Amino acid sequence: MKKWLTLVSVAFIVLFSCFFVSTPSSDAAANKTRLIAEAKKLVGTPYRYGGTTPKGFDCSGFVYYTHKKVGVTLPRASKEMYKKGKYVHKSKLQPGDLVFFDTSKQTKGVSHVAIYIGNNQVIHAVSRGVKIDSLNSSYWKTRYVGAKRL
Repeated sequence: MKKWLTLVSVAFIVLFSCFFVSTPSSDAAANKTRLIAEAKKLVGTPYRYGGTTPKGFDCSGFVYYTHKKVGVTLPRASKEMYKKGKYVHKSKLQPGDLVFFDTSKQTKGVSHVAIYIGNNQVIHAVSRGVKIDSLNSSYWKTRYVGAKRL
C-alpha cells in the first residue's frame, strides 16, 4: 500500500508540474512575445544616431534597448550582434529573430539590424523613426544579409 501511495504521489507531482511549471521553450516563446510587444510600443519614436533610449534610437540602439527590457543583454553594434546566436534561413524566420542588412555604400557587410515580428515583417529604427516594414519591399529585399536566433 505504501509503495502504491508513493507511486500515485510521484505521478501527481509529475502531472502537476507539466501543467503549471513553465518550460524553457515556453519561457523563450513568452520572452519573444514580450520583446515584440515592447518593440511595438516604440513605433513612432524618432531616429537619433547613437540613440539608445525612447528619446531616439538608431537601429542597433533600438534592438539593444528592447532586448534589455526583457532581460537579454546584447552587444551595442549591429556587426557585433550578428556574431551572436544561430544562423536562421530566411524561410525559417520566427518572431523575435534578429534580421541583418547591408545598407552602407562605404563598407560591405552588416550595417543594419531589425527584429522579425512575423508575416514577413520587421520592426526597426530607420531615418523616419521606429517603424514596421516588409521584408518583401524592394529596398530591404535587396539588402538582406541573414538572420540569427538568440
